Amino acid sequence: MSIQTATKTLANGVEMPWVGLGVYKAEAGNEVERAVKSALEAGYRSIDTASFYGNEHSVGKAIAESGVPADDIFLTTKVWNDEQGFNETLEAFERSREKLGVDVIDLYLIHWPVPGKYKETWGALEKLYEDGKVRAIGVSNFTDQHLEELMKIAKVKPMVNQVEFHPRLFQKDLLEYCQTHDIQLEAWRPLGQGDLLDADPVQRIAEKHGKKPAQVLIRWSMENNVITIPKSVTPERIKSNAEVFDFALDAEDLQAIDGLNEDRRYGYHPDNFPYS
Repeated sequence: MSIQTATKTLANGVEMPWVGLGVYKAEAGNEVERAVKSALEAGYRSIDTASFYGNEHSVGKAIAESGVPADDIFLTTKVWNDEQGFNETLEAFERSREKLGVDVIDLYLIHWPVPGKYKETWGALEKLYEDGKVRAIGVSNFTDQHLEELMKIAKVKPMVNQVEFHPRLFQKDLLEYCQTHDIQLEAWRPLGQGDLLDADPVQRIAEKHGKKPAQVLIRWSMENNVITIPKSVTPERIKSNAEVFDFALDAEDLQAIDGLNEDRRYGYHPDNFPYS
């Protein structure tokens, strides 16, 4: 098994890679293009971007120039908060699709649960899915309460929920909720901030397995059945982050890393996001 072949089957049968490249804050142009090409060369087959990132065009350009067939790449993008609403989302999707230069987007997500808007936005995602313009649909930064409200009106259940998830924020209740409802949890910022790389149990476990701390953190997400999209623009780190399929964490390792949990966020809590 390798980063190129390791996939998880979503509720609708679509295969999604376990590890992808996140490109949040990667600058449009040379920076993100080099990152995407480096990732694809290293075997990545999943790229995660968003309308808000402002780099969709560059991501699409890098994919087109990479030599890897677009059909072999699992491409995720997201509708931003000020684009939400039924018709607005359909229009935002077309803008993203044009920038990315693809006919079909593999996974389209609601970026944040905008109060009073996300249910209507979900209706647009359902239409895109029914029309065959996306292979899978989901949400990002949704709590279990948001998911409960959404599923009261949904005709199609979200297939993915992408949230902040790392050892400092081990959202176990949300993870269990998503597993119960066959919604795949996906981690953004899976490496947390730099302090996680220096945390004693992470460094000790890395030495034990002959791996790097970042690799241990990525493997920890996977061992918890969580898909992960570490962000980097450095080719060496991008390659290193892919080398997580030749070892496993044992129960003692997992318990030690779990003990780092502080319910600590580096980003916003969805209930406190400045939506306006």
